[in-house]
Amino acid sequence: MTSFSRLIPSGRKLLVFEAAARTGSFTAAAREFNLTQPSVSRSIAQLEDSLGMALFERGPAGLALTPEGRELHAVVHGSLERIGAVIRSLQERRKTARPVVTLSLSSSFAMHWLVPRLAAFQASFPGVDLRFDLAAGVLRGIPDNVDLATRILPDQGLDCPAWDFAPEIILPVCSPAYLRRHGRLDPDGDGRGHVFLHLTDHDMAAWGRVWGGVSDRAAGGGSWLEFSDYAVILQAAMNGEGIALGWVSVIADALVRGVLVPASDCVIRTGKQHQLVRPKGRPASPVVDEIRAWMTAEMGRSLAALAQILPDFPKAPPG
Repeated sequence: MTSFSRLIPSGRKLLVFEAAARTGSFTAAAREFNLTQPSVSRSIAQLEDSLGMALFERGPAGLALTPEGRELHAVVHGSLERIGAVIRSLQERRKTARPVVTLSLSSSFAMHWLVPRLAAFQASFPGVDLRFDLAAGVLRGIPDNVDLATRILPDQGLDCPAWDFAPEIILPVCSPAYLRRHGRLDPDGDGRGHVFLHLTDHDMAAWGRVWGGVSDRAAGGGSWLEFSDYAVILQAAMNGEGIALGWVSVIADALVRGVLVPASDCVIRTGKQHQLVRPKGRPASPVVDEIRAWMTAEMGRSLAALAQILPDFPKAPPG
């Protein structure tokens, strides 16, 4: 099949032809394209020359399409009408399309904090769809194709817009049933009789900061279960399988509901903040800003509820 570009060297000349044929005037066609009448006349002549046929009969009474011109105009005009209809439909569809907001979160935060709030989210944002970019373990880096991420930024920062979301507070937690069976954890002991639930890619030094000698697996008396997904660790802790390190930003609701309880008096406050981050170069969006404000308010309510049962925890909304 001969390519269209070889049949018609200039698509613009075809559009000029359609306007001249539709209006019956080179002058009217010139006004549509902001050209001069002689320019339109030359364009039509060049098109006729490239096609090897006359498209107009030029006479004292004005322009008249040749039979070939009428046949070509019918096809071109109909095609342009269909193209215009498709473009208008696409533009209208784009106006009414539901926005999709992509969140980069840990799977544990999504499962234990956000999923229970999805009904409330949909009530607040009925016209918004969510897409989740989830990490099972330690969150590293910020994908550039997401709208909002939860991260603890390094001290030097990443030159990204960021808003405080929740303080980083860590404590050992377990289920009430586990606590009844095994008793409270002695941070100064060797962990004998306890089961510890550990995230595979989490630095063991974090355990040491929370409870000293218990983290010495070689010398300790406890047993260890390792998982690559922190969401599974928390579920195992809720099921009474052992003790996990709990980040308050994730487990606040579980503590309020009583499905997790502190396993000891040890609490570590790192002084860092979980933040809501917009990737560098990602344009600001009103709906994303509204979602950020909604998440921050919800986290504030979580911390306020937690402060009612654990008075040493923050009472005010973060940020």
